[in-house]
Amino acid sequence: KLQKGLIKCTSGYVDTLHTFEGFIVSSGTQFAHAAAKAAGNFPGGKYNPLLIYGPSGLGKTHLLHAIAIQMLRNNPQARICYLSAEQFVNEFIEAVKNKSTNHFHSRYRTGFDAFLIDDIQYLGGKEKSEEEFFHTFNHLFGTHNQVVLTSDKPPKDLHNLEERLITRLSQGLVVDVKPPDLETRIAILKAKAEAEDLYVPDEVCLMIAGHIRNNVRELEGALVRLSAEASINGTEITLDMAREALSDMLAENKNNNLSIESINKSVCQYFKMTLAELNSKSRERKYSEPRQIAMWLSRKYTKKTLPEIAAAFGGKDHSTVIHAIKKIEKEMVISPTLKKYVEDIQQML
Repeated sequence: KLQKGLIKCTSGYVDTLHTFEGFIVSSGTQFAHAAAKAAGNFPGGKYNPLLIYGPSGLGKTHLLHAIAIQMLRNNPQARICYLSAEQFVNEFIEAVKNKSTNHFHSRYRTGFDAFLIDDIQYLGGKEKSEEEFFHTFNHLFGTHNQVVLTSDKPPKDLHNLEERLITRLSQGLVVDVKPPDLETRIAILKAKAEAEDLYVPDEVCLMIAGHIRNNVRELEGALVRLSAEASINGTEITLDMAREALSDMLAENKNNNLSIESINKSVCQYFKMTLAELNSKSRERKYSEPRQIAMWLSRKYTKKTLPEIAAAFGGKDHSTVIHAIKKIEKEMVISPTLKKYVEDIQQML
């Protein structure tokens, strides 16, 4: 069993919190997770080299760490090199300055079972460093060492890299990671909260997951802030407290291209009703529920204030909007039907 926290590899450090078990898998990361796990269990096998690409904050580094940890579990004597492309470049520059490139070659081209390098796009435009990496890559791959790399784009879009390196990267298995869906984002928040022994109500998890959609680090950062606020102020985490504490983060993640009018149009289209019916004062469920969903979506996807949202729905009081938002957030936790309504309309938007 590995100790908790950072552990030293043959070269570099990995975090034992970043295991395969601790990685919440979604449809957008399932293939990358499976490929990385296979590389960790069978280094130098059919998934060699392996390139994992995708935007920042979606778990690429987590998977690199997990590969190293899995290899060390299987073989505590496994020789693993983990570093970022930036570290590789900086160390190579130092080696050139100190006239110790032979030592640099021997360090990175011998003695490893796995070579794990993060953010390969950083090599772009650094000709000498890229050439050194190309030869290092060729040597390690040629001696059947496991090579795993990450980048923010697929090989064909890494325009600053030389064609010969792009060709090399493309010859192995190339997999992507996509942003997690709503259920996975909620699961990530709950897992993080449980690990931190932090009680976060379901409606708060749903609210955060509904606003922060494209970055797992931001999801985790939101929980860190809530934990700090609750600890410093001696308060429980509630929906109102979370909205206040995370107001800037939630605003940054709103879709500036959506208007209340476009949201209402989509809601009317989905429920096959007219705009007049949506904005009416009727309390019949067939009218009130779509109206409340539209108010919730308007709050989530626009920067309009509560009074402005109220005015867009036939001049209603802003307290009606607050009631609608709270009701939809609570109902989405317990009603699969209503949750599906909201998700379907979100897809339309």
